[in-house]
Amino acid sequence: MAIKVFSFFFFVYLLVEMHEISAMVPAVIVFGDSTVDPGNNNQISTVLKSNFAPYGRDYFGGQPTGRFSNGRIATDFISEAYGIKPAIPAYLDPKFDIRDFATGVSFASAGTGYDNATSDVLSVIPFWKEMVYYKEFQDKLRGYLGNDIANHHLSKSLHLISIGTNDFLENNYTFPTRSSEYPVDKYEIFLIGIASNFIRELYNLGARKIAISGLPPMGCLPLERTTNIMHGSACIEEYNDVAKDFNQKLQDSVTELNRELGGIQLVMSNPYYKLLEMIQNPILFGFENVATACCGTGYFEMSYLCDRMNPFTCSDANKYIFWDSFHPTEKTNFILADHAFKTTLTVFR
Repeated sequence: MAIKVFSFFFFVYLLVEMHEISAMVPAVIVFGDSTVDPGNNNQISTVLKSNFAPYGRDYFGGQPTGRFSNGRIATDFISEAYGIKPAIPAYLDPKFDIRDFATGVSFASAGTGYDNATSDVLSVIPFWKEMVYYKEFQDKLRGYLGNDIANHHLSKSLHLISIGTNDFLENNYTFPTRSSEYPVDKYEIFLIGIASNFIRELYNLGARKIAISGLPPMGCLPLERTTNIMHGSACIEEYNDVAKDFNQKLQDSVTELNRELGGIQLVMSNPYYKLLEMIQNPILFGFENVATACCGTGYFEMSYLCDRMNPFTCSDANKYIFWDSFHPTEKTNFILADHAFKTTLTVFR
């Protein structure tokens, strides 16, 4: 009898251990800009929205959600790869509540940046406000799970940050205020200081698994190529060089924070070289169009300029790296997410 009782409890113990192993990441919690905004901008007063067709035409049910893509975004695929759920909801979406957010939530806002001045350009949610929402979410989670379980849950959850491109393309290179105040090199340091303090605050709030994304080859976005007519609409290498330099500074900061913050698992996910590989060798990935986007003429359309009335939108987004002039297609998002999951994010598996 004693042997049977022991066997029973040992079996239960194994089941618990197996569950813990399979749930190394119980939730994916997201901060950032349009690369990871699943629809928070739908709920605020801004012109930067995408909750209309043809956005979302390849999403579940063909519904536009506010994602700046024809389908899912990278964080949706990362959540699915961890076996959690196929799509991460927007925190401000009234259709969802803490039961949904407990396994993954995004506070991201399209058009925002590290710099408060960037979010002011199109009146979107500033980066610091995403932290305010996160604290509010923590309170709700503790009410839902209880303090101890919620704290453990948060420490095991993956916190993802994807932001920064708008600070350069929408702010520094567009308006004179920041560029006159900060040379590009100093502006990079300014932004990384904000990123580092944001990570420290996440850490102080109990986060232990954090991944921060670097910048893509932003000079190769269709919108930027459009302005480079004198050079045959080639990638703007100056912008790409800034992205590479910023990414190196960010990696250095990540290294320092790993030394500074005991018990943290902090990694930098760098999309630059994978996306550049796709741009330089599109056939290897099944793409046909690199310099232009699927929506509209493919040169400048984004948000309301990319709508159902545009006669030029392509029929097959899988042939394109970019969906609109600034954002990747669902296929590109999947490739980038899969690459990150199999490389830098393996530490969390």
